[in-house]
Amino acid sequence: MKQNYGLMAALVAMALSLPAHAQFAKPEDAVKYRKASFTVMAAHFGRLGAMANGRAPYDAKAAAENADIVATLGKLPWAAFGEGTDKGETRAKPEIWKEAAKYKEASDKMQAEIAKLNTAAKAGNVDALKAAFGPAAASCKACHDNFRKD
Repeated sequence: MKQNYGLMAALVAMALSLPAHAQFAKPEDAVKYRKASFTVMAAHFGRLGAMANGRAPYDAKAAAENADIVATLGKLPWAAFGEGTDKGETRAKPEIWKEAAKYKEASDKMQAEIAKLNTAAKAGNVDALKAAFGPAAASCKACHDNFRKD
């Protein structure tokens, strides 16, 4: 049942992301959108991590479903880093806007690692998941270290 809610959230987020730039009437709307995208992505990524690290039993079907959701959500937040979204209730560091090319490179790397994780999760074995999870987690951590306030 929980998987259905996650999938439903991912599908809604996908549908809403298509005209992402046009839907942000105010910068604070974009901040809310990206925070929500990251929150849901982190929840599903955490489920994969629990399986990869042995804190939860490995379930090939759940791993594949969660990886699909993470791959979809991993594409959403980037449109919400527009002008004026560096203010307000955000943990985003100013470096995101000052070093936009570096941030874009980091987001591209994260999406590439998540795509590999998605492929590995669909392989149906925990060893493939473990091998792909570490680099994906490291790409997330690199962004957090460089571009997110504590």
